[in-house]
Amino acid sequence: MTGARTVLRDGAFLRLWTGTTASGLATWALPFVLGLGVVQGVLTAVELGLALGVRTAGFLAAMPAGGVLADRYSRRTTVAWSGALAAAGSAATALALTGAGGIALLLAGCALAGVGQGACRPAFQALVAEIVDGDRRQEANAAMTFAVRGTTLVAPAMTALVATVLPVSGVTLGITALWVVAAVVPGPGTHRPVPAGPRAGFVAEFTEGLTEARRHPWFLAGLGALTAVIATGYSATGVALPLVSSENYGGSAVLAAALTGYTAGALVGAVIVARWRPVARGRVALAGLAVYAVAPLSLLTPLPVWVVVGAYVVCGIGIELFNVPWFTAVQREVEPSKLARVSSLDFLLSYGLAPLGLALIAPAIEAFGLGSVLLVCAAVSLVGPLLAMLAPGARRFSPESAPGR
Repeated sequence: MTGARTVLRDGAFLRLWTGTTASGLATWALPFVLGLGVVQGVLTAVELGLALGVRTAGFLAAMPAGGVLADRYSRRTTVAWSGALAAAGSAATALALTGAGGIALLLAGCALAGVGQGACRPAFQALVAEIVDGDRRQEANAAMTFAVRGTTLVAPAMTALVATVLPVSGVTLGITALWVVAAVVPGPGTHRPVPAGPRAGFVAEFTEGLTEARRHPWFLAGLGALTAVIATGYSATGVALPLVSSENYGGSAVLAAALTGYTAGALVGAVIVARWRPVARGRVALAGLAVYAVAPLSLLTPLPVWVVVGAYVVCGIGIELFNVPWFTAVQREVEPSKLARVSSLDFLLSYGLAPLGLALIAPAIEAFGLGSVLLVCAAVSLVGPLLAMLAPGARRFSPESAPGR
């Protein structure tokens, strides 16, 4: 990753990269560690479900607020206080896992951690645009995603290993430390003067972000496609892949191999897109997103293991061919003073609706059968991005490719 190595020589970006990586790892780790709590008998399955539910609720509730505050005040300050909230919530969760405070403290800690996680995401995205100049943002976004994918590839084994010598509450304190890093390490962005006089209310300011998003038809189309793929293709991975791995392959080995292959493919995709600049970058990115249709198709009928794993490797490559140009285009095209709000809308719809897809796919499989549901997931994952290619500006994720320009 020559381009990524170049941008990492910038001290301000290196600090931002470190903080973002720490926050991404901490966000991933909490559900995994709580799952270990069930394995170790510290939590019941019901308590785990409640904890993950309030964490997700906190995440979704804080996302729009984080976008407004990051645009209203300093993005760096927003990162600091949101990271502090997540650290405090993680520390409370660790205390609850020792047996103190009971279920009330556990739920309060997880909810607070979710609030911090949701509030920091749009601020981090906006800080990339403040710290890195336009010519290097694609390399910067590739470096970000490479770090996050890399840590999630090795972190499960590392976390499980640490859990053999530390109680689950001690591992959760490690998550607290990661959030402290995320809050403290990132460097300041550029100075943005705050307009004098009274400001519009919270709802009005968030609505300004919606108005800005509507100015970019390619953004709305791409966000719709991404939301559709996550709600269907990702849900097939989350629910159907474990089922198929157990029933068709006699255990969890294919599940683990496919998920590892997906992450490895994403790493390869980040390396490719760090330097690649296709002319029709928007359509290439949407084609990469459409590749996720391969995942549910690979589960339709028993296939050799290498075919299933290979399908997930290809999906991993495709998703990063979309993610990196997508983030870069949003940072480039959106009005800088509204970037965090538009980014919060992006995360809120795409990843915020993922739990709905997960909740619906299991009943759908029971009602219509696994094969029918997988076919629908594949069709939506393919057709959504293809339709998005027709939107004005979608060819390059830029109004330059709109009709008449």
